[in-house]
Amino acid sequence: MKRVGVRCDVGPARGVGHVMRCLALAEEVRRRGAELVFVCDAHTVPWAAGQVAARGIAVNPAVWTPQAHVELFGALGLDAVVFDSYDLDAAVYAAVRATGLPTLAIVDGDFRGAEADVLVDQNLAAELDQPVLPRDSVRLAGLPYVMIRDEILAHRPSEPPAARQGAVPKVFAFFGGTDAFGAGPHVARALVATGLPFEATLVAPGPALAAQIAAVESQPHQRLQVIGPTDQLAAQVRETDLTISASGTSTWELLCLGATAGLVCVVDNQVMGYERAIDTGAAAGLGLLSALAADTSSAVPVLKRLLTDSTERGRLARAGWELVDGRGRERVADALLRLI
Repeated sequence: MKRVGVRCDVGPARGVGHVMRCLALAEEVRRRGAELVFVCDAHTVPWAAGQVAARGIAVNPAVWTPQAHVELFGALGLDAVVFDSYDLDAAVYAAVRATGLPTLAIVDGDFRGAEADVLVDQNLAAELDQPVLPRDSVRLAGLPYVMIRDEILAHRPSEPPAARQGAVPKVFAFFGGTDAFGAGPHVARALVATGLPFEATLVAPGPALAAQIAAVESQPHQRLQVIGPTDQLAAQVRETDLTISASGTSTWELLCLGATAGLVCVVDNQVMGYERAIDTGAAAGLGLLSALAADTSSAVPVLKRLLTDSTERGRLARAGWELVDGRGRERVADALLRLI
């Protein structure tokens, strides 16, 4: 049996996006008969650790130096390794590749010094960029390579979704496994500021954020409910009229599900992806989190349109469903397994 290692970032400040897309690829690779082992500090985010454990995947603590990676990967008996990191020194990639171990690196625009036999940039319009590639590397770019987890694929509609018709729109809002930038309370205040009726469920990964959201004063015809991290994310999305999330890895999951997506750009390195997503017409933009934090009214006009116009919600949902077909992980797994 072939053995594939996954070295990825995770942490309270880094979030769980790297783990989530690596799990999508891991599910596909394991479906084809390979064994997986993760190398990361999953224990720092219990929800992420639970996701890895639920799939029966072994986890080794993260190592950081080039030599430590070479020694660990040798001890684990790996046949290939997947990197997905913003934090690793570029020398790690070079050292591992120099041993002859096949490598695949998941990147977002800037390679950050990463080198690998295969570089995957699953971001929208990434295929339009023409970066200089490391020696003997190939690059897979654009939405055809978006990696989607089993949980999401199981809830993907078989046909373009129709607009939901309801007297009071249902809203679901989540910002990754940690909501590292505290977007939840600001989105809650922006929703309330519309003055319109809604039933909103917001995910708060910790008690402090939950308390801040609960403290937002809503009007009698508005409902704000706070829940903790959920394994039923896809089901929640399918049951709501509007899903609000950070512009990042979860964006492609929402589009694959045919969700009406409202995106918040929570950090600078998401700006390009955020702008490209909005430009497709498949998602609505609520703006930068910094602007939302300064003045929640900046997002009110867009939220009002999304809460009141079911035709617009349906148009966004159909456009997203058509953009992300859910088969990207198959294409990436093909490229990875060809290296072995």
